[in-house]
Amino acid sequence: MAEISAALVKELRDQTGAPMMDCKRALQETNGDMGAAVRVLREKGMAGAAKRSDRETPEGKVGYRIGDDNKRGTMVAVGCETEPVSNNEEFLAFAKKVLEAVESEGPGAEASLDEERVLLAGKLGENIVVAGTARFEAVNGGMIAAYAHPPRNKIGVLLQIRGGSEDLGRKVAMHIAALRPNWIGRDDVPEETIAQEREIYAGSDEVQSKPEAARDKIVEGMLNKRFFGANVLVDQEWIHDSSKKVGDALGGEGAEVLEFERFELSG
Repeated sequence: MAEISAALVKELRDQTGAPMMDCKRALQETNGDMGAAVRVLREKGMAGAAKRSDRETPEGKVGYRIGDDNKRGTMVAVGCETEPVSNNEEFLAFAKKVLEAVESEGPGAEASLDEERVLLAGKLGENIVVAGTARFEAVNGGMIAAYAHPPRNKIGVLLQIRGGSEDLGRKVAMHIAALRPNWIGRDDVPEETIAQEREIYAGSDEVQSKPEAARDKIVEGMLNKRFFGANVLVDQEWIHDSSKKVGDALGGEGAEVLEFERFELSG
């Protein structure tokens, strides 16, 4: 077996980022062949990543970037298993690379970094995933806004709004981060979903115990308050002023939300 010097081990570590002992073992296994040792580490890293791939990734970071003219915005969510790794410099550098790739090439560009993701997962000993990506381009007078909830930045929202101010856009993004709407307006809710909810309410003991003549009105009230009020953005209570609905806040500035994406890293 060839003598494996500390300098050779360090060179392999600098090249791959793998732990020192893993580098030494790879060099011993390949009789000091640097190229073969790199391949061994990559194969082991991929095998280890495959074993970890079913682990949950409740930690990580959501990051975003908005163009100077607010006409383009990008957001990515990169997950890991523990909070310490989410603050690791190499993890943060990888998340930044993902953001830059998606900003440049659009969603799907993160696939070009998959090998680097696998190697980083092997080095840090955790499952690392790109949990979500989005890039919006402003259309028809739209403006891009975003928000990532501090201090851990595990929840983020990217949206396009037309009309209103930058401050309103950010406040709406904050609202979406907090209350998780599924649709912007009632027209966005599939008819079959509404029909299903109406049927559930109509068949509930709460409604069936009321006089038959009053049931339809009660069901519509429940639908408005409990379903639309919880799931439709413009019908939700505005977190910045509970006397208003989001639709009121938007209407007050002649604004409308055109699209949004919400990312959350959780178990």
